[in-house]
Amino acid sequence: MIEFGYFIIYLIMQVEKNNSDQKIWDDFRKGESYALSHIYYQYAQLLFRYGKKFSNKDELIKDTIQDLFFDLIQYRQKLGNTDNIKFYLIVSFRRKLVANIKKHNLFLDVRSEKIMEAEIVYSAERELIDKEEITYREKLVQKVLKEISPKQREILFYRFACDFEYEQICEIMSLKYDSARKLVFRALKSLKKCLSDTDVFSKAYLL
Repeated sequence: MIEFGYFIIYLIMQVEKNNSDQKIWDDFRKGESYALSHIYYQYAQLLFRYGKKFSNKDELIKDTIQDLFFDLIQYRQKLGNTDNIKFYLIVSFRRKLVANIKKHNLFLDVRSEKIMEAEIVYSAERELIDKEEITYREKLVQKVLKEISPKQREILFYRFACDFEYEQICEIMSLKYDSARKLVFRALKSLKKCLSDTDVFSKAYLL
């Protein structure tokens, strides 16, 4: 009963967030200055951290963010509806950034685009490393994340760090719905196995 109550609260919060995002986005398209400020300060840093998964060129990432917002402002009256601003921005930003990386020939390994992409996103664990203090458990998570595949790390990032729905993940990663669900399931299963195989984790769990 308690779990069901929490689930209802979660659904209400999601509806309120979606309504809020939709209103802010609509106001932005109408030219309301507060909406632009809110969107920029709410998501600029997130986009920068996301961009670091693709490239270590800070200036390139910053320029791409500026280009994205310039286009949003210039064409805002023609923009479509959205009730999830974060998803809209990440999809648009990723497309622009990959195009800029290709344009400037900044592949980390010039061997292939696929290898470059595999090295990009797949350090979601870097977000733990970048903290000033890393707890013992965070170090363990960072170690275990290295044991799963790059694609698994990417989909877990979108599903749990970004809280995206499977339909949205499919659009970003060009996957079918069933494939996305299976990939998440297998990633979690692999993580669980890695954790259970870690002696250190077993000792920590007993403590």
